[in-house]
Amino acid sequence: MTIGIGGVTIDCENPRALAEFWTKALGYEVVADYEGEFLFLGLPGMTFGDSLYVGLQRVPEKRLGKNRVHLDFHTEDRPAEVARLVALGAAELDVQTIPGLTWTVLADPEGNEFCVGSSNG
Repeated sequence: MTIGIGGVTIDCENPRALAEFWTKALGYEVVADYEGEFLFLGLPGMTFGDSLYVGLQRVPEKRLGKNRVHLDFHTEDRPAEVARLVALGAAELDVQTIPGLTWTVLADPEGNEFCVGSSNG
């Protein structure tokens, strides 16, 4: 028996409100909404299980400390993509560089961290 990755779920205070940010950021849409407690976001037209999803799950507690797991994205134009995400409501937290790779650490409107990187700096 084997398993495959279905998606990544982000714990949050208000899944429907956070979906507004993530659907615009990713070009996804809400493909399933379980009474606002759990939402699945995916590519337009997909049904649950067709492709990787981002889940948003309501939890009672606020995020404390650094995420133990986070999403990483890659783009050819990191500065432009970071500016777009900040305009949507993300906060820029840090920029890191190692030879051949630069990434920006951001936080979504509820403070969940994610990174946008590029190999060209």
